[in-house]
Amino acid sequence: MTIAQRWTIADLAAFPDTGYRYEIIDGELYVSKQPHWHHQVVCGRLGYLLETWNESTRPGMVIPAPGIIFAADEAVAPDLVWISRERLTTAAGADGKLHAAPELVIEVLSPGLKNAERDRDEKRDLYDRQGVGEYWIVDWSLRQVEVYRRAPAALTLVATLTASDVLTSPLLPGFTGQVAALFTGV
Repeated sequence: MTIAQRWTIADLAAFPDTGYRYEIIDGELYVSKQPHWHHQVVCGRLGYLLETWNESTRPGMVIPAPGIIFAADEAVAPDLVWISRERLTTAAGADGKLHAAPELVIEVLSPGLKNAERDRDEKRDLYDRQGVGEYWIVDWSLRQVEVYRRAPAALTLVATLTASDVLTSPLLPGFTGQVAALFTGV
């Protein structure tokens, strides 16, 4: 009989800094390589759109690739988050990590079926359990954005946006972004 190891953040602290991204979801270790440059371009464009909107009234912070520790066996690093200033005061830890769910989490898919399944299944379930208000899954290869919103007690797919659509959110009053602009040149 084989007993599977249940990974924790203490295990992560012992890993060498290799440039890989380590995440733990329900005690299972996930290791990712550096993403494709298309992935990074889309992350940058989303960050720019969100930061431009956020600058007007400064209701929160846009944070790229923050570490989020929900529990000893649940630690992830989403591509981008938006968190209100109010929530940040209780979520930010002395260790430089977030310890509560931001209002908005964004994952840009990396190539590979396992990566897509992790973002669509394990991470969505984790973000749902932790109370994330909205979750965007951005697929740069298909040029689309899946928008999940809490309705009422669970994250539910409310739209799959394509190039002709405009991205908006009730969490971000006044925010708009043309979906096509995210994928120009990638």
